[in-house]
Amino acid sequence: MARLLAIDGLNIVRRVYQASVEPDAGDTAQVAEIALRHALSSFKNLIHAHLPTHVLPAFDVAGTTWRHALFARYREGRTAMPEVLRERLPDFYRQLAALGLHVVQIAEVEADDVIATAVLRWLGEGRGEAVVASTDKDLHCLIEHGALLWDPFKREYHDAAWVEAKFGVAPALLPDLLALMGDASDGIPGVAKVGLKTAARLLRAYGSLDAVMAGAGILPGTMGERLRRERDMLTLSRQLVQLKTDVRLGVTWNMLARDVPDPTDIKEGQAWR
Repeated sequence: MARLLAIDGLNIVRRVYQASVEPDAGDTAQVAEIALRHALSSFKNLIHAHLPTHVLPAFDVAGTTWRHALFARYREGRTAMPEVLRERLPDFYRQLAALGLHVVQIAEVEADDVIATAVLRWLGEGRGEAVVASTDKDLHCLIEHGALLWDPFKREYHDAAWVEAKFGVAPALLPDLLALMGDASDGIPGVAKVGLKTAARLLRAYGSLDAVMAGAGILPGTMGERLRRERDMLTLSRQLVQLKTDVRLGVTWNMLARDVPDPTDIKEGQAWR
């Protein structure tokens, strides 16, 4: 059966880099080179573990996105990628190309949007399984559509039960949850003083963000006041967390296809065409 492996590229690269930096050592070229070697091994191991017929390595493009056009302060608090790492990414992309991988980057669109578009299109066409390699919570909503989420660091699948245990809601409600509680890492404002537990409780009680807002007019106390007062900001937050699923990817399935050998004929970490 065909299997698409969508890899959240910078999710892996940045986490590997952060794990490679020694306390007080600072950002150095040597650390960047070591981290990218480990990241390359992670990509190889992902391919070995999942034996995909098609691979989509998606990476963000530096600069602003369509979300910045909606909200200028989007991601303003996020730590910038160290320059020593950023300047080595083009060479890393060439190494991925040498493995037969076609890196996909779309200006003004995030890798999450690229992955969401490709995965939903793949599943919608009935082509086979879709595995998403990422720890990004935003992408976990794709579980609702039949995607498999793989944590490349813990080497485990996350399913609907995992999402509900972690966030208190089903995968389909994750965007509503993130809109209510906000996301500091992405600069999503959310509603003041609404955290994970409160957001999950509201969604379980009402069933959706639309229903929460429909009931906000009669919700008593400070919670109702905040929801009514911050309605516009909540609407904006929901737009910001929503994955874009109509991205023009600029690639065909044939461009992402790979030959899959008998798994008994390869060694862990080995690449193939």
